[in-house]
Amino acid sequence: MFTCIGRRVSLLNSFRQAAKELDINALFIGTDVTELSSALQCCDKKFVVSYVKQSPYLEELLKIVEENEVRLLIPTVDLDLKLLARNKKLFEELGCRVLISEPGVIDICQDKRRTFEFLKKNGFDSPETMTASEALANPLLKFPCFLKPCDGYASRGNVQVSDQEALKVHVRQVPNCIVQPFIDGTEYTCDVFVDFSLEIRCVIPRKRIEVRSGEVSKAQTVKNKRIMEQTRQLVKAMKAGPGIITVQLILDKEEKCNFIELNPRFGGGIPLSIKAGADFPAWILRELTGRELKIKADTFADNLIMLRYDAEIWLAD
Repeated sequence: MFTCIGRRVSLLNSFRQAAKELDINALFIGTDVTELSSALQCCDKKFVVSYVKQSPYLEELLKIVEENEVRLLIPTVDLDLKLLARNKKLFEELGCRVLISEPGVIDICQDKRRTFEFLKKNGFDSPETMTASEALANPLLKFPCFLKPCDGYASRGNVQVSDQEALKVHVRQVPNCIVQPFIDGTEYTCDVFVDFSLEIRCVIPRKRIEVRSGEVSKAQTVKNKRIMEQTRQLVKAMKAGPGIITVQLILDKEEKCNFIELNPRFGGGIPLSIKAGADFPAWILRELTGRELKIKADTFADNLIMLRYDAEIWLAD
């Protein structure tokens, strides 16, 4: 079952194809807050549920899991990660595994101030992170700077500012913002697969060529050993998993990995990694059904490019 399934048609189809190849008779269920969700239409069963922050949401999910004998629950966006992580045992009591990290990991990932503190404490490079008041009071602050909400997601509220006056304007417009120096370099997203025993099995870097509305629209796989090893060490230090951990970084001109975002869930560009040979859905379903998991970590296709486009779902009376 996928929660907040939204537009994740490709991810759903990848799981469906994996189940077919593994000869698993699977039923795919999706939930969303509206019937007008494209991926919801592609599910075998679909459920319209309350908003995450409304009190019936958790009870609604538990009821769906119990009545449909759901064995695996996969969150797809940030919205319900904390709730699911803190209530994972309730789902396990119903025989359902939730593909999610522990609450402490979620807290680090979803508060960018804590993300920076974690990275700094564990020796990983990351742009210096300041509160709005600290940045405004800093006479040595260099521009351009980058502002974003400390608890934001999907690039919402992110803005680059070029001088002190622009900074004063935008700190009032971006709620709970942090301020970071702009890092000149190439941005990468790494998909990290962590198995059910929390062993890191695969790291795939994707160069972000073009982004639309916070989600990558054009990307390329790159076998960069430095990125792969540092990302592996980062996820190991976090003790994240099981499932997919999405790590974003900027590789600067000195080849230094500047880590900027950590997300304990499937990222929007995951179809590229799957197509390149990291068959995450098959690996997850293999583990779920007690089958042997054989993974050659670095055998994914190098320099594979993904160019995403919109497609249509048609509804008629």
